[in-house]
Amino acid sequence: MRVKTKKTKKTMNKDYYNVLGVTKNASKDEIKKAYRKLALKHHPDKNDGKDAKFKEINEAYSILSNEKRRSEYDRYGDVFSSGAGQPGGGFGGFSAEGGPASGLDFSEILGDFFGFSGGGASGKRRGSDISIDMDISFKESIFGDIRKVILTKLGLCETCNGKGAAPGAALNTCTYCNGSGKVHETKRSIFGTFATQSICNHCYGVGKIPSKKCKKCKGKGEIKKPDKIKINIPIGIYDGEIIKLPGKGEEKSNGIPGDLYVKIHVKPDSIFQREGKHITTILDIPLSEALLGGERKIKIFDKQIKIKIPAGINTGEILKIRKKGVPFENGAGDLLLKANVRIPKNLSRKSKKLIQELKKEGV
Repeated sequence: MRVKTKKTKKTMNKDYYNVLGVTKNASKDEIKKAYRKLALKHHPDKNDGKDAKFKEINEAYSILSNEKRRSEYDRYGDVFSSGAGQPGGGFGGFSAEGGPASGLDFSEILGDFFGFSGGGASGKRRGSDISIDMDISFKESIFGDIRKVILTKLGLCETCNGKGAAPGAALNTCTYCNGSGKVHETKRSIFGTFATQSICNHCYGVGKIPSKKCKKCKGKGEIKKPDKIKINIPIGIYDGEIIKLPGKGEEKSNGIPGDLYVKIHVKPDSIFQREGKHITTILDIPLSEALLGGERKIKIFDKQIKIKIPAGINTGEILKIRKKGVPFENGAGDLLLKANVRIPKNLSRKSKKLIQELKKEGV
């Protein structure tokens, strides 16, 4: 039975890494291992278990085990909590079949504790998620782009269409699950007795086993193969953000594919920087141009634009070029040119004489 939970207010400045006792660069496996240990120790059904601590542990895991939520938490320092793992009678908020109310796959955690495997609420196996890193240019981060990558990953066998059977082979009823595709187990633990239902590992949930296996995939229905994937890089993406491509992870026969997560790394630009929706750069201005003003053309990525430099501009002043910054839905940010007036170190006699005249005038 799934227990409904109420959404809580925004959680501010919680150190979820400290809650689980891991570092900020901890891997998924390290986070999961820390969670298992603490969840087992502080579960409210144990004599020394604590409801508040158990709730805090599950809240931390619900954030750090999800790549997107973890990325947002790392960037903003706070996240929205959906009330993961509310303590109470039994598992309060958890379902051994469908996972906790927050979206965690608690059946997987139970399996790690007690030695059984679950198929999730969908009753199907799920392919593994894949995480990759991608370097993009500063220009691509501003204006977006389309990239194509080739990943060698687990996919359905094309010879047997993922069925695992040789061409023309008969399909026999699986003797391990009696054709149901599922097996039932009862496990006892410190938390109580659990009746679990999981996918049959012999027929992979199909309920049938081929009399002759496919030679290419050896009856598994899946093989490693290259896959070309198109990745749409959104306009204005930040360094460290993660793009999720649902269904582009590894595939499972008679199952659902996992997801692909692409972590973006924006290469620094030698000229431009980003400040929110604005693009900034330093504009070097000769002393004469700073005094008298003028016009010039500057190159912004692949475009030339004309700018006007006002007379008397000082170092540190900013020239704003409207709508030449980061594009967004209803417009664009601005291009901010930070003036840097160049003072010459070596002057000719003629220049010195002219400056002496200016000095007399109090300039």
